[in-house]
Amino acid sequence: MRPLPVGEHGLLIELDSAEEVEALHAELLRRAADGALPPLREIVPAARTVLLDGLADPRGLLAELAAWDIPPIGAGDRPTVEIPVRYDGPDLADVAALWDCTADEVVRRHSATEFRVAFCGFAPGFGYLTGLPEPLHVPRRDTPRTKVPVGSVALAGPYTGVYPRSSPGGWQLIGTTDTVLWDPRREPAALLAPGTRVRFVPQETT
Repeated sequence: MRPLPVGEHGLLIELDSAEEVEALHAELLRRAADGALPPLREIVPAARTVLLDGLADPRGLLAELAAWDIPPIGAGDRPTVEIPVRYDGPDLADVAALWDCTADEVVRRHSATEFRVAFCGFAPGFGYLTGLPEPLHVPRRDTPRTKVPVGSVALAGPYTGVYPRSSPGGWQLIGTTDTVLWDPRREPAALLAPGTRVRFVPQETT
């Protein structure tokens, strides 16, 4: 872990991998729930960092962190969210070519994978989901779309994501879902949170 001060009351922890970020984030949440962390305002994971903000004594926590034994992420740490998907995306054939398989095999591989929300960002409700093995990572499109429909299920690099609203985007679109990812009238408003496990369930296209 490589700690960096952020202002007077923040601490940014850099790590080497998304797996280490997830493990540290889970341990921080566990200790916070047990009352074993000093008071703080936010714990925010990202691709390779975890931000702790609102600490009265960041240096004191830093000294504790160095001695922690952080267990790896376990399979049953968080509930699983199932998201029904129509695998009808305009880039499905392109992803099949990149994976050197048929479109049906893309559906099988994607829906057979258990994903985990590594972190959230880009737009309210957008989770960056990890789980696909490295040979199935795909590049972003050479030319981003100016408008990606809400509910689009997409791939880019090591991540799968679902667009919670219509927006520009350069990810490879492989399907669509009617699941609402972000609803400010709901508590919590975001369906997905860091650590949540996700499975995509194929639905018939019409």
